Amino acid sequence: MTMPGGTDRRIVVLDIDEKSLQEVGRWPWPRDLMAQVVDKLFDKYQVGLLGFDVVFAESDYSSGIRTLDRLAETELKQVGAFGSIYEKLRPRLDNDSLFAKAIRGKPVVLGYYLNSDKEAKRIAAIPQPVLPKGTFNNRNVTFTSWQGYGGNLPEFLKNAATAGHFNSLTDPDGVVRRVPMLAELDGAYYESLSLAMIRTMIAQQTGRLPEVEPGFPEGAKGYGGMEWLSVGPLKIPVDETASALVPYRGQRGSFAYISLADVAADRVPVDALKGKIALIGATAPGLLDLRATPVGNVYPGVEIHANLIAGIIDREIKARPAYVLGAEVALVAIGGIFLAVLIPMLSALWATLAVLLGAALASALNLVVWQQGGLVVPLATSLLMGGALYTVNMAYGYFFESRSKRQFTELFGQYVPPELVDRMAEDPRRYNMEPRSAELTILFSDVRGFTSISEALSPDDLREYINEYLTTMSTIIRSGHRGTLDKYIGDAIMAFWGAPMDDPNHARNGVAAALDMQTECNALNERFKARGWPTLKIGVGVNSGLVRVGDMGSQVRRAYTAMGDPVNVASRLEGRTKYYGVGILVGEATRQRAKDFVFREIDRIKVKGKDEAVTIYEPLGLQVDSAMQEELKLWNQTLRAYRAQNWDAADVNLLNLQRLRPDCHLYKLYVERVGEFRRTPPAGSWEGVTAFDEK
Repeated sequence: MTMPGGTDRRIVVLDIDEKSLQEVGRWPWPRDLMAQVVDKLFDKYQVGLLGFDVVFAESDYSSGIRTLDRLAETELKQVGAFGSIYEKLRPRLDNDSLFAKAIRGKPVVLGYYLNSDKEAKRIAAIPQPVLPKGTFNNRNVTFTSWQGYGGNLPEFLKNAATAGHFNSLTDPDGVVRRVPMLAELDGAYYESLSLAMIRTMIAQQTGRLPEVEPGFPEGAKGYGGMEWLSVGPLKIPVDETASALVPYRGQRGSFAYISLADVAADRVPVDALKGKIALIGATAPGLLDLRATPVGNVYPGVEIHANLIAGIIDREIKARPAYVLGAEVALVAIGGIFLAVLIPMLSALWATLAVLLGAALASALNLVVWQQGGLVVPLATSLLMGGALYTVNMAYGYFFESRSKRQFTELFGQYVPPELVDRMAEDPRRYNMEPRSAELTILFSDVRGFTSISEALSPDDLREYINEYLTTMSTIIRSGHRGTLDKYIGDAIMAFWGAPMDDPNHARNGVAAALDMQTECNALNERFKARGWPTLKIGVGVNSGLVRVGDMGSQVRRAYTAMGDPVNVASRLEGRTKYYGVGILVGEATRQRAKDFVFREIDRIKVKGKDEAVTIYEPLGLQVDSAMQEELKLWNQTLRAYRAQNWDAADVNLLNLQRLRPDCHLYKLYVERVGEFRRTPPAGSWEGVTAFDEK
């Protein structure tokens, strides 16, 4: 993002490329040719500074000089004419001397390499160290140590301005980001090629090769870390290994490349090189000087040094002093504590946004420090910390939520339909088993005459009989109408609506379930008949009201259930269905909450322990035919006459009703009541209330 890009024309790479190898021949080239190239570069092209990213470690005998020397010492030693010719000819055939003469007195910096292998050889010669042994005693500097080297011929080293190593450091991921400005060998310290070229450039301006001065912060005796190197007016930031971060300008080709073959063949315009800093290096793949860098997997090593030279001149080398570690720890600690507290308080969406915002702020701060302050503060640690906290919290939340949902399902799954459990599990904090007050509709159902049924069946058949019955009825309650199945009491069923999930239509769902249970009972009887089993009849009581619902019981056994007077009334209504000869009885509160059903009023009853009478009804369905509507109208007239103690009118109406429904037990019951009241009229303000003494 912050690389300037473009091409830096101040530095030119004289490339030993494939074209050069094809035209001139394999590398290394003869030294006389290299001497001609150096002369052209300074005399014709007027380069300002020349550096070699190659080594001249072996003597060049390609001219045949060794043969000439041997002849001069053996067969032709006594030939006088040969001796004079030999004295004139030899200097022209001594390629190494020609090259040494070409670089003498010119701003030429040779390169060499260092070797870290334990068995490393020491080939040719390297320059004197820029800092002697013991310079950094009692200082906290960890230098890159080397064991051997591959240098240049002493003759070349003597005539060159200076020399520097061209080693780079490869990070654990295989990428080159740093170059050691100082490398340690035998306790002494040697400069890099880029540093040597900068010193030579300053020497051209001042007439004196500047010293390399290590920089330590003031008052840092206890700290001991070196943070920069001073070279004349320039300050080069270095890290704890005395290495400088390479300020990559851009991808490969950020500097002008000129084939060395074109220089040798005089095919380069003078302006392309005049006054430039020139680096001779290789990009031909066979010469093995390609590196992996942050800006390219195949990057010429010579261009790494070009980037460093340009960065030092422009003072663009980023600093990474040791105290940055403390700043990094502080940032990570502050950000980590903030996110660790914040993320668990937020929903998944807001936590994600918070982490993304934190990452954006950390990146922005890092960019400002990088651009404006010239400091390298590691960004990955902060981002990884935020990502790790986010991942841990999300993973914990996921597993915690999964466990909560699993526990939630285990708690409510036996009572509530699966689809309701799934909906409840989306926000389990809203639902728990703690007792609470709630408006519910409660249903009780029971099989009439179950004792005689059980006596008529074998134990295995009875098990299948009751299992099929309970499964069918439970499915209607749970899946058909989303009720909560409370318990089985033998062949009896208790269920309710309105908990644990709120249900504004709890009364309607309860009544609809009761009607469907009666309908399904008829279908069930057809299957029982086919198997030779006795048929059954059920009574259902439904009532609504305010109850306590939750996990209740003893220390031995607990269950999610409902308790309260409306529950007792529902149970008593179920018990009175046989008395009235109806399949379902509902209370007044249920009837008021399920107004879209058609009801038949059955009676007004008063049970022991209750002061107020309760009106009870039989639900007939969502709609009835015209005949039933007429029957209901006549029945309501009968009830009014009955409660007004108009026994004659009640008798006439009941007689007509029995003609319509001769098998209706309810009508027979009221005929008997009217007869009894004729004989023994009710006392006091009776108002048609039937009293029951059972609990």
